Amino acid sequence: MERITHWIGGCADDGGSAAVEPPDGAGPARTIPVVDPATGRQRAELAMGDAQTVDRAVQAATQAQRAWGRSSLVTRTAVMFRLRQLLIDETETLARVISAEHGKTVEDAVGEIRRGRETVDFVCGIAAASKGEFTAEASTGVDVHQFRQPLGVVAGITPFNFPAMVPLWMHPVAIATGNAFVLKPSERDPSASMVVADLYRRAGLPDGVFSVVHGDKEVVEAILDHPGIAAVSFVGSTPVARSVQQRGVAAGKRVQALGGANNHAVVLPDADIAFAAAQIASGAFGSAGERCMAVPVAVAVGTAADPLVEELARLASAVVVGPGDRPGVEMGPLITRASRDRVVELVSQAVDGGAHTVVDGRGLVVEGYEDGFFVGPTVLDRVTPPMRVYREEVFGPVLAVVRVETFEDALDLVNASPFGNGAAVFTASGEHARRFTHEVQAGMVGVNVPIPVPVAYSSFGGWKQSLFGDHHAHGPEGVRFWTRQKVVTTRWPQQHGAGGDGVGATSPVVADLTFPHGPA
Repeated sequence: MERITHWIGGCADDGGSAAVEPPDGAGPARTIPVVDPATGRQRAELAMGDAQTVDRAVQAATQAQRAWGRSSLVTRTAVMFRLRQLLIDETETLARVISAEHGKTVEDAVGEIRRGRETVDFVCGIAAASKGEFTAEASTGVDVHQFRQPLGVVAGITPFNFPAMVPLWMHPVAIATGNAFVLKPSERDPSASMVVADLYRRAGLPDGVFSVVHGDKEVVEAILDHPGIAAVSFVGSTPVARSVQQRGVAAGKRVQALGGANNHAVVLPDADIAFAAAQIASGAFGSAGERCMAVPVAVAVGTAADPLVEELARLASAVVVGPGDRPGVEMGPLITRASRDRVVELVSQAVDGGAHTVVDGRGLVVEGYEDGFFVGPTVLDRVTPPMRVYREEVFGPVLAVVRVETFEDALDLVNASPFGNGAAVFTASGEHARRFTHEVQAGMVGVNVPIPVPVAYSSFGGWKQSLFGDHHAHGPEGVRFWTRQKVVTTRWPQQHGAGGDGVGATSPVVADLTFPHGPA
Protein backbone atom coordinates (compact mmCIF):
# COMPACT_ATOMS: atom_id res chain seq x y z
CA MET A 1 0.00 0.00 0.00
CA GLU A 2 1.48 3.35 -1.06
CA ARG A 3 2.01 5.83 1.75
CA ILE A 4 1.65 9.55 0.98
CA THR A 5 3.61 11.83 3.28
CA HIS A 6 4.16 15.55 3.84
CA TRP A 7 6.83 17.59 2.06
CA ILE A 8 8.88 19.74 4.44
CA GLY A 9 12.39 21.14 4.06
CA GLY A 10 12.72 19.92 0.50
CA CYS A 11 11.95 16.25 1.06
CA ALA A 12 9.26 13.78 2.09
CA ASP A 13 8.37 14.00 5.78
CA ASP A 14 6.43 11.11 7.27
CA GLY A 15 5.41 12.97 10.39
CA GLY A 16 6.67 10.32 12.78
CA SER A 17 5.81 6.97 11.17
CA ALA A 18 7.59 3.84 12.27
CA ALA A 19 9.52 3.86 9.00
CA VAL A 20 11.55 6.93 9.90
CA GLU A 21 12.84 8.52 13.06
CA PRO A 22 10.09 10.85 14.30
CA PRO A 23 10.90 14.56 14.52
CA ASP A 24 11.31 15.97 18.01
CA GLY A 25 7.99 15.93 19.82
CA ALA A 26 6.14 14.06 17.08
CA GLY A 27 4.21 10.89 17.78
CA PRO A 28 3.02 8.21 15.36
CA ALA A 29 1.28 9.69 12.32
CA ARG A 30 -2.49 9.30 11.97
CA THR A 31 -3.47 7.99 8.53
CA ILE A 32 -6.61 7.91 6.40
CA PRO A 33 -7.36 5.97 3.21
CA VAL A 34 -7.16 7.54 -0.24
CA VAL A 35 -9.84 5.94 -2.41
CA ASP A 36 -10.11 5.43 -6.17
CA PRO A 37 -13.62 6.80 -6.90
CA ALA A 38 -14.00 4.61 -9.99
CA THR A 39 -13.62 1.38 -8.03
CA GLY A 40 -14.50 2.45 -4.49
CA ARG A 41 -11.34 0.75 -3.25
CA GLN A 42 -8.42 2.15 -1.26
CA ARG A 43 -5.33 2.91 -3.33
CA ALA A 44 -3.05 4.57 -0.72
CA GLU A 45 -2.83 5.75 2.85
CA LEU A 46 -2.24 9.38 3.73
CA ALA A 47 -0.22 10.60 6.70
CA MET A 48 -2.29 13.30 8.43
CA GLY A 49 -0.59 16.26 10.01
CA ASP A 50 -1.36 18.30 13.11
CA ALA A 51 -0.34 21.62 14.63
CA GLN A 52 3.19 20.34 15.21
CA THR A 53 3.50 19.39 11.55
CA VAL A 54 2.40 22.86 10.51
CA ASP A 55 4.91 24.40 12.91
CA ARG A 56 7.75 22.31 11.47
CA ALA A 57 6.81 23.43 7.97
CA VAL A 58 6.63 27.08 9.04
CA GLN A 59 10.01 26.90 10.75
CA ALA A 60 11.63 25.43 7.64
CA ALA A 61 9.83 27.97 5.46
CA THR A 62 10.86 30.91 7.66
CA GLN A 63 14.51 29.98 7.47
CA ALA A 64 14.36 29.44 3.69
CA GLN A 65 12.41 32.61 2.98
CA ARG A 66 15.05 34.89 4.44
CA ALA A 67 17.41 34.10 1.59
CA TRP A 68 14.75 33.49 -1.06
CA GLY A 69 13.11 36.88 -0.40
CA ARG A 70 16.46 38.58 -1.05
CA SER A 71 17.19 36.57 -4.20
CA SER A 72 17.21 38.37 -7.53
CA LEU A 73 14.28 38.39 -9.92
CA VAL A 74 16.58 36.65 -12.38
CA THR A 75 17.06 33.77 -9.94
CA ARG A 76 13.33 33.42 -9.25
CA THR A 77 12.43 33.63 -12.93
CA ALA A 78 14.96 30.92 -13.81
CA VAL A 79 13.29 28.54 -11.34
CA MET A 80 9.87 29.30 -12.80
CA PHE A 81 11.04 28.71 -16.37
CA ARG A 82 12.45 25.33 -15.34
CA LEU A 83 9.22 24.48 -13.47
CA ARG A 84 7.20 25.39 -16.57
CA GLN A 85 9.19 22.98 -18.72
CA LEU A 86 8.95 20.21 -16.13
CA LEU A 87 5.16 20.65 -16.00
CA ILE A 88 5.10 20.20 -19.77
CA ASP A 89 7.36 17.15 -19.64
CA GLU A 90 5.42 15.50 -16.80
CA THR A 91 1.88 16.41 -17.87
CA GLU A 92 0.85 12.83 -18.66
CA THR A 93 2.23 11.47 -15.39
CA LEU A 94 0.57 14.19 -13.32
CA ALA A 95 -2.72 13.82 -15.21
CA ARG A 96 -2.89 10.10 -14.46
CA VAL A 97 -2.21 10.74 -10.77
CA ILE A 98 -5.09 13.24 -10.73
CA SER A 99 -7.44 10.88 -12.59
CA ALA A 100 -6.71 7.98 -10.23
CA GLU A 101 -7.57 9.98 -7.11
CA HIS A 102 -10.16 12.49 -8.34
CA GLY A 103 -11.89 10.38 -10.98
CA LYS A 104 -11.92 12.93 -13.80
CA THR A 105 -10.77 11.77 -17.21
CA VAL A 106 -7.08 11.93 -18.06
CA GLU A 107 -7.92 14.37 -20.87
CA ASP A 108 -9.75 16.63 -18.42
CA ALA A 109 -6.80 16.45 -16.03
CA VAL A 110 -4.46 17.45 -18.84
CA GLY A 111 -6.63 20.50 -19.44
CA GLU A 112 -6.48 21.34 -15.74
CA ILE A 113 -2.69 21.20 -15.75
CA ARG A 114 -2.49 23.43 -18.82
CA ARG A 115 -4.72 26.06 -17.20
CA GLY A 116 -2.63 25.92 -14.04
CA ARG A 117 0.54 26.24 -16.08
CA GLU A 118 -0.74 29.58 -17.41
CA THR A 119 0.03 31.05 -13.98
CA VAL A 120 3.61 29.81 -14.27
CA ASP A 121 3.74 31.44 -17.72
CA PHE A 122 2.61 34.69 -16.08
CA VAL A 123 5.21 34.62 -13.30
CA CYS A 124 8.00 33.90 -15.77
CA GLY A 125 7.52 37.63 -16.39
CA ILE A 126 7.46 38.55 -12.70
CA ALA A 127 10.11 41.23 -13.28
CA ALA A 128 7.56 43.19 -15.31
CA ALA A 129 4.53 42.25 -13.18
CA SER A 130 6.14 43.47 -9.95
CA LYS A 131 7.56 46.80 -11.13
CA GLY A 132 7.29 49.74 -8.76
CA GLU A 133 6.73 53.44 -9.45
CA PHE A 134 8.93 56.52 -9.23
CA THR A 135 8.03 60.20 -8.97
CA ALA A 136 10.85 62.71 -9.39
CA GLU A 137 10.73 66.17 -7.77
CA ALA A 138 7.60 65.55 -5.71
CA SER A 139 8.98 68.61 -3.95
CA THR A 140 12.20 70.51 -4.64
CA GLY A 141 15.01 67.99 -4.35
CA VAL A 142 12.62 65.32 -3.06
CA ASP A 143 11.83 62.08 -4.93
CA VAL A 144 9.25 59.43 -4.04
CA HIS A 145 9.34 55.80 -5.11
CA GLN A 146 7.28 52.77 -4.16
CA PHE A 147 7.83 49.06 -4.52
CA ARG A 148 6.37 45.80 -3.28
CA GLN A 149 7.97 43.30 -0.93
CA PRO A 150 7.06 39.71 -0.01
CA LEU A 151 4.99 39.03 3.09
CA GLY A 152 7.19 36.18 4.35
CA VAL A 153 5.65 32.74 4.93
CA VAL A 154 2.22 32.34 3.37
CA ALA A 155 -0.19 29.43 2.88
CA GLY A 156 -2.85 28.00 0.62
CA ILE A 157 -5.77 25.71 1.49
CA THR A 158 -7.15 24.10 -1.66
CA PRO A 159 -10.13 21.90 -2.67
CA PHE A 160 -10.36 18.45 -4.24
CA ASN A 161 -11.90 19.45 -7.56
CA PHE A 162 -8.71 20.87 -9.11
CA PRO A 163 -5.79 19.29 -7.23
CA ALA A 164 -3.22 20.80 -9.61
CA MET A 165 -4.79 23.93 -11.10
CA VAL A 166 -6.07 25.73 -8.00
CA PRO A 167 -2.78 25.35 -6.07
CA LEU A 168 -0.98 26.51 -9.23
CA TRP A 169 -3.08 29.66 -9.11
CA MET A 170 -1.52 30.38 -5.72
CA HIS A 171 2.01 29.16 -5.09
CA PRO A 172 3.82 30.25 -8.29
CA VAL A 173 2.77 33.89 -7.74
CA ALA A 174 3.56 33.74 -4.02
CA ILE A 175 6.95 32.13 -4.56
CA ALA A 176 7.93 34.29 -7.55
CA THR A 177 7.27 37.40 -5.45
CA GLY A 178 9.70 36.15 -2.79
CA ASN A 179 7.53 34.32 -0.26
CA ALA A 180 7.80 30.79 1.10
CA PHE A 181 4.59 28.78 0.65
CA VAL A 182 2.89 26.10 2.77
CA LEU A 183 0.18 24.15 0.91
CA LYS A 184 -2.64 22.20 2.55
CA PRO A 185 -4.26 20.25 -0.32
CA SER A 186 -7.44 18.24 -0.11
CA GLU A 187 -6.98 14.94 1.69
CA ARG A 188 -9.16 13.29 -0.97
CA ASP A 189 -6.63 13.66 -3.80
CA PRO A 190 -3.29 14.66 -2.23
CA SER A 191 -0.73 13.10 -4.60
CA ALA A 192 -0.74 15.84 -7.26
CA SER A 193 0.74 18.29 -4.76
CA MET A 194 3.55 15.85 -3.94
CA VAL A 195 4.37 15.51 -7.64
CA VAL A 196 4.52 19.31 -7.97
CA ALA A 197 6.73 19.54 -4.85
CA ASP A 198 9.23 17.23 -6.49
CA LEU A 199 9.07 19.27 -9.71
CA TYR A 200 9.98 22.36 -7.69
CA ARG A 201 12.95 20.45 -6.26
CA ARG A 202 14.06 19.47 -9.75
CA ALA A 203 13.60 23.08 -10.90
CA GLY A 204 16.13 24.22 -8.30
CA LEU A 205 13.83 25.85 -5.75
CA PRO A 206 15.69 26.04 -2.41
CA ASP A 207 14.60 23.55 0.25
CA GLY A 208 11.87 24.87 2.50
CA VAL A 209 10.44 27.48 0.13
CA PHE A 210 7.60 25.11 -0.85
CA SER A 211 6.01 22.75 1.69
CA VAL A 212 3.01 20.41 1.65
CA VAL A 213 1.17 19.51 4.86
CA HIS A 214 -1.73 17.06 4.65
CA GLY A 215 -4.56 17.08 7.11
CA ASP A 216 -8.11 18.03 8.00
CA LYS A 217 -9.71 20.68 10.19
CA GLU A 218 -6.89 20.55 12.75
CA VAL A 219 -4.29 21.50 10.15
CA VAL A 220 -6.53 24.22 8.66
CA GLU A 221 -6.99 25.80 12.08
CA ALA A 222 -3.27 25.54 12.83
CA ILE A 223 -2.50 27.39 9.59
CA LEU A 224 -5.05 30.09 10.35
CA ASP A 225 -3.76 30.54 13.91
CA HIS A 226 0.00 30.24 13.37
CA PRO A 227 1.73 33.59 14.03
CA GLY A 228 4.45 32.77 11.51
CA ILE A 229 2.03 32.72 8.55
CA ALA A 230 1.26 36.15 7.12
CA ALA A 231 -1.42 35.39 4.53
CA VAL A 232 -3.77 32.58 3.51
CA SER A 233 -5.57 31.88 0.26
CA PHE A 234 -8.52 29.47 0.40
CA VAL A 235 -10.90 27.88 -2.11
CA GLY A 236 -13.90 25.85 -0.94
CA SER A 237 -17.55 26.07 0.05
CA THR A 238 -19.11 29.37 1.11
CA PRO A 239 -19.70 28.49 4.79
CA VAL A 240 -16.10 27.34 5.22
CA ALA A 241 -14.76 30.29 3.23
CA ARG A 242 -16.57 32.71 5.52
CA SER A 243 -15.20 30.93 8.60
CA VAL A 244 -11.66 30.84 7.22
CA GLN A 245 -11.72 34.53 6.41
CA GLN A 246 -13.03 35.51 9.83
CA ARG A 247 -10.60 33.33 11.77
CA GLY A 248 -7.60 34.30 9.67
CA VAL A 249 -8.33 38.03 9.89
CA ALA A 250 -8.85 37.72 13.65
CA ALA A 251 -5.33 36.27 13.82
CA GLY A 252 -3.95 39.28 11.95
CA LYS A 253 -3.54 37.62 8.56
CA ARG A 254 -4.33 38.78 5.06
CA VAL A 255 -6.98 36.38 3.71
CA GLN A 256 -8.64 35.75 0.38
CA ALA A 257 -11.34 33.08 0.63
CA LEU A 258 -13.11 31.98 -2.53
CA GLY A 259 -16.45 30.36 -1.76
CA GLY A 260 -19.16 28.48 -3.60
CA ALA A 261 -20.95 29.20 -6.84
CA ASN A 262 -24.20 28.50 -8.63
CA ASN A 263 -23.38 29.82 -12.07
CA HIS A 264 -26.23 30.63 -14.46
CA ALA A 265 -26.22 30.52 -18.25
CA VAL A 266 -29.00 32.62 -19.80
CA VAL A 267 -30.19 31.58 -23.28
CA LEU A 268 -32.18 34.14 -25.29
CA PRO A 269 -34.46 33.22 -28.21
CA ASP A 270 -32.08 34.80 -30.75
CA ALA A 271 -29.15 32.59 -29.66
CA ASP A 272 -27.77 29.73 -31.76
CA ILE A 273 -29.56 27.03 -29.75
CA ALA A 274 -27.41 24.13 -30.88
CA PHE A 275 -24.22 26.04 -30.04
CA ALA A 276 -25.57 27.21 -26.69
CA ALA A 277 -26.70 23.71 -25.73
CA ALA A 278 -23.33 22.18 -26.62
CA GLN A 279 -21.47 24.80 -24.58
CA ILE A 280 -23.79 24.52 -21.59
CA ALA A 281 -23.69 20.70 -21.62
CA SER A 282 -19.90 20.82 -21.57
CA GLY A 283 -20.00 23.24 -18.66
CA ALA A 284 -22.56 21.18 -16.75
CA PHE A 285 -21.17 17.66 -17.22
CA GLY A 286 -17.43 18.21 -17.65
CA SER A 287 -15.47 16.82 -14.70
CA ALA A 288 -18.79 15.35 -13.47
CA GLY A 289 -19.97 18.88 -12.62
CA GLU A 290 -17.35 19.19 -9.87
CA ARG A 291 -16.03 22.56 -11.01
CA CYS A 292 -16.36 25.82 -9.13
CA MET A 293 -17.16 27.35 -12.51
CA ALA A 294 -19.53 24.59 -13.64
CA VAL A 295 -22.85 25.56 -15.20
CA PRO A 296 -25.56 23.91 -13.07
CA VAL A 297 -28.38 26.30 -14.10
CA ALA A 298 -29.65 27.10 -17.59
CA VAL A 299 -32.13 29.99 -17.73
CA ALA A 300 -34.25 29.54 -20.84
CA VAL A 301 -35.97 32.74 -21.98
CA GLY A 302 -39.32 32.55 -23.78
CA THR A 303 -39.38 30.47 -26.95
CA ALA A 304 -35.76 29.30 -26.41
CA ALA A 305 -36.91 26.80 -23.78
CA ASP A 306 -38.34 23.86 -25.73
CA PRO A 307 -35.61 23.57 -28.40
CA LEU A 308 -32.90 24.11 -25.76
CA VAL A 309 -34.22 21.32 -23.52
CA GLU A 310 -34.55 18.98 -26.48
CA GLU A 311 -30.96 19.56 -27.56
CA LEU A 312 -29.63 19.31 -24.00
CA ALA A 313 -31.39 15.95 -23.61
CA ARG A 314 -29.75 14.63 -26.76
CA LEU A 315 -26.29 15.75 -25.67
CA ALA A 316 -26.63 14.47 -22.09
CA SER A 317 -27.77 11.05 -23.28
CA ALA A 318 -24.70 10.73 -25.50
CA VAL A 319 -22.08 11.35 -22.79
CA VAL A 320 -19.86 8.29 -22.23
CA VAL A 321 -19.40 7.64 -18.50
CA GLY A 322 -16.75 5.41 -16.97
CA PRO A 323 -13.36 5.31 -15.23
CA GLY A 324 -11.28 8.34 -16.09
CA ASP A 325 -8.32 6.41 -17.47
CA ARG A 326 -10.38 4.46 -20.03
CA PRO A 327 -10.02 5.73 -23.63
CA GLY A 328 -13.19 7.30 -25.00
CA VAL A 329 -14.69 8.07 -21.59
CA GLU A 330 -16.02 11.64 -21.38
CA MET A 331 -17.09 11.79 -17.72
CA GLY A 332 -15.83 9.99 -14.65
CA PRO A 333 -17.27 9.33 -11.17
CA LEU A 334 -17.88 11.72 -8.31
CA ILE A 335 -15.16 12.06 -5.71
CA THR A 336 -16.80 10.11 -2.84
CA ARG A 337 -19.75 7.88 -2.08
CA ALA A 338 -21.21 10.66 0.10
CA SER A 339 -21.00 13.10 -2.80
CA ARG A 340 -22.84 10.68 -5.06
CA ASP A 341 -25.56 10.07 -2.48
CA ARG A 342 -26.07 13.81 -1.94
CA VAL A 343 -26.47 14.47 -5.67
CA VAL A 344 -29.00 11.65 -5.98
CA GLU A 345 -30.92 13.05 -3.01
CA LEU A 346 -31.07 16.57 -4.50
CA VAL A 347 -32.37 15.22 -7.82
CA SER A 348 -34.97 13.06 -6.09
CA GLN A 349 -36.22 15.98 -4.00
CA ALA A 350 -36.56 18.15 -7.10
CA VAL A 351 -38.53 15.49 -8.96
CA ASP A 352 -40.80 15.00 -5.96
CA GLY A 353 -41.29 18.78 -5.91
CA GLY A 354 -42.46 18.98 -9.51
CA ALA A 355 -39.33 19.18 -11.67
CA HIS A 356 -39.49 17.19 -14.94
CA THR A 357 -36.86 14.51 -15.43
CA VAL A 358 -35.61 14.88 -19.00
CA VAL A 359 -32.49 12.72 -18.55
CA ASP A 360 -32.05 10.76 -15.32
CA GLY A 361 -28.56 9.60 -14.31
CA ARG A 362 -29.39 8.37 -10.82
CA GLY A 363 -29.46 4.67 -11.62
CA LEU A 364 -26.28 4.52 -13.71
CA VAL A 365 -24.10 1.44 -13.19
CA VAL A 366 -20.79 1.09 -15.05
CA GLU A 367 -20.04 -2.52 -15.91
CA GLY A 368 -16.97 -3.76 -14.05
CA TYR A 369 -17.07 -0.73 -11.73
CA GLU A 370 -20.24 -1.44 -9.81
CA ASP A 371 -18.77 -0.05 -6.59
CA GLY A 372 -17.71 3.24 -8.19
CA PHE A 373 -19.30 6.57 -7.32
CA PHE A 374 -21.05 7.19 -10.61
CA VAL A 375 -24.02 9.41 -11.46
CA GLY A 376 -24.94 9.91 -15.08
CA PRO A 377 -25.64 13.30 -16.72
CA THR A 378 -29.01 14.54 -15.51
CA VAL A 379 -31.26 17.23 -17.02
CA LEU A 380 -34.17 18.60 -15.00
CA ASP A 381 -36.72 20.90 -16.64
CA ARG A 382 -39.13 23.36 -15.00
CA VAL A 383 -36.98 23.72 -11.90
CA THR A 384 -38.10 26.53 -9.59
CA PRO A 385 -35.96 28.72 -7.28
CA PRO A 386 -37.29 27.25 -4.00
CA MET A 387 -35.92 23.79 -4.88
CA ARG A 388 -32.66 22.74 -3.20
CA VAL A 389 -31.26 21.59 -6.54
CA TYR A 390 -31.45 25.24 -7.60
CA ARG A 391 -30.53 26.97 -4.34
CA GLU A 392 -27.51 24.86 -3.40
CA GLU A 393 -24.24 24.20 -5.17
CA VAL A 394 -24.91 20.66 -6.42
CA PHE A 395 -21.32 19.83 -7.45
CA GLY A 396 -22.48 16.97 -9.64
CA PRO A 397 -23.50 16.32 -13.27
CA VAL A 398 -26.95 17.89 -12.91
CA LEU A 399 -28.32 20.68 -15.10
CA ALA A 400 -31.40 22.52 -13.82
CA VAL A 401 -33.42 24.35 -16.49
CA VAL A 402 -35.42 27.31 -15.22
CA ARG A 403 -37.94 28.94 -17.61
CA VAL A 404 -38.60 32.69 -17.61
CA GLU A 405 -40.48 34.96 -20.01
CA THR A 406 -38.16 37.93 -20.57
CA PHE A 407 -34.55 39.05 -20.49
CA GLU A 408 -35.35 41.23 -17.47
CA ASP A 409 -36.78 38.20 -15.66
CA ALA A 410 -33.57 36.28 -16.38
CA LEU A 411 -31.34 39.11 -15.17
CA ASP A 412 -33.37 39.48 -11.97
CA LEU A 413 -33.15 35.73 -11.34
CA VAL A 414 -29.36 35.68 -11.70
CA ASN A 415 -28.91 38.76 -9.51
CA ALA A 416 -31.14 37.31 -6.78
CA SER A 417 -28.68 34.45 -6.24
CA PRO A 418 -26.50 34.82 -3.13
CA PHE A 419 -23.57 33.59 -5.23
CA GLY A 420 -21.75 35.71 -7.78
CA ASN A 421 -18.86 33.71 -9.15
CA GLY A 422 -19.73 33.59 -12.83
CA ALA A 423 -22.61 34.12 -15.24
CA ALA A 424 -23.05 33.72 -18.99
CA VAL A 425 -25.47 34.88 -21.67
CA PHE A 426 -26.05 33.30 -25.07
CA THR A 427 -27.41 35.77 -27.59
CA ALA A 428 -26.89 37.36 -31.00
CA SER A 429 -27.92 40.75 -29.63
CA GLY A 430 -25.16 43.21 -28.82
CA GLU A 431 -27.63 45.27 -26.83
CA HIS A 432 -28.62 42.40 -24.55
CA ALA A 433 -25.01 41.23 -24.25
CA ARG A 434 -23.85 44.70 -23.20
CA ARG A 435 -26.68 45.11 -20.71
CA PHE A 436 -25.94 41.70 -19.23
CA THR A 437 -22.22 42.33 -18.81
CA HIS A 438 -22.86 45.69 -17.14
CA GLU A 439 -25.85 44.79 -14.98
CA VAL A 440 -25.25 41.20 -13.87
CA GLN A 441 -23.90 40.85 -10.33
CA ALA A 442 -21.05 38.42 -10.88
CA GLY A 443 -17.29 38.72 -10.89
CA MET A 444 -16.72 36.83 -14.14
CA VAL A 445 -19.02 37.09 -17.15
CA GLY A 446 -19.18 35.17 -20.41
CA VAL A 447 -20.86 36.22 -23.66
CA ASN A 448 -21.50 33.04 -25.63
CA VAL A 449 -18.87 31.48 -23.35
CA PRO A 450 -20.25 29.10 -20.67
CA ILE A 451 -17.29 29.03 -18.25
CA PRO A 452 -15.75 32.52 -18.21
CA VAL A 453 -12.55 31.64 -16.34
CA PRO A 454 -10.01 34.38 -17.18
CA VAL A 455 -6.56 33.59 -18.45
CA ALA A 456 -3.83 33.79 -15.82
CA TYR A 457 -2.59 37.27 -16.73
CA SER A 458 -6.05 38.48 -15.70
CA SER A 459 -7.51 37.57 -12.29
CA PHE A 460 -10.11 35.07 -10.99
CA GLY A 461 -12.76 35.90 -8.41
CA GLY A 462 -16.45 36.35 -7.75
CA TRP A 463 -18.83 38.69 -5.97
CA LYS A 464 -21.24 38.37 -3.07
CA GLN A 465 -20.89 35.08 -1.16
CA SER A 466 -18.44 33.70 -3.71
CA LEU A 467 -15.52 35.73 -2.37
CA PHE A 468 -14.52 36.93 1.09
CA GLY A 469 -11.62 39.37 0.95
CA ASP A 470 -10.43 42.23 -1.20
CA HIS A 471 -8.26 40.51 -3.79
CA HIS A 472 -9.02 38.09 -6.60
CA ALA A 473 -6.71 35.18 -7.37
CA HIS A 474 -3.66 34.94 -9.68
CA GLY A 475 -2.61 37.53 -12.24
CA PRO A 476 -1.97 41.14 -11.20
CA GLU A 477 -4.38 40.79 -8.25
CA GLY A 478 -2.35 37.82 -7.05
CA VAL A 479 0.85 39.86 -7.10
CA ARG A 480 -0.83 42.50 -4.96
CA PHE A 481 -2.22 39.92 -2.53
CA TRP A 482 1.09 38.15 -1.90
CA THR A 483 3.08 41.39 -1.46
CA ARG A 484 2.82 44.66 0.44
CA GLN A 485 3.70 48.13 -0.74
CA LYS A 486 6.46 50.28 0.66
CA VAL A 487 6.78 54.01 -0.17
CA VAL A 488 10.16 55.75 0.19
CA THR A 489 10.65 59.52 0.23
CA THR A 490 14.25 60.54 -0.56
CA ARG A 491 16.21 63.79 -0.32
CA TRP A 492 19.97 64.17 -0.86
CA PRO A 493 21.12 67.60 0.41
CA GLN A 494 24.04 69.07 -1.51
CA GLN A 495 27.43 68.52 0.19
CA HIS A 496 30.25 71.15 0.20
CA GLY A 497 33.76 70.64 1.49
CA ALA A 498 35.73 73.26 3.43
CA GLY A 499 37.91 73.84 0.40
CA GLY A 500 34.96 74.07 -2.01
CA ASP A 501 35.61 70.63 -3.50
CA GLY A 502 32.02 69.43 -2.86
CA VAL A 503 33.04 66.99 -0.16
CA GLY A 504 32.62 67.41 3.56
CA ALA A 505 30.24 69.97 5.04
CA THR A 506 26.49 70.15 4.48
CA SER A 507 25.10 73.05 2.45
CA PRO A 508 22.62 75.52 3.94
CA VAL A 509 19.06 74.22 4.02
CA VAL A 510 17.19 75.14 0.84
CA ALA A 511 13.95 77.06 1.17
CA ASP A 512 11.55 74.51 -0.35
CA LEU A 513 11.90 71.29 1.63
CA THR A 514 8.22 70.67 2.35
CA PHE A 515 5.50 69.43 0.07
CA PRO A 516 3.31 72.04 -1.63
CA HIS A 517 0.51 71.74 0.92
CA GLY A 518 2.68 71.91 4.02
CA PRO A 519 4.45 69.31 6.15
CA ALA A 520 3.07 65.75 6.09
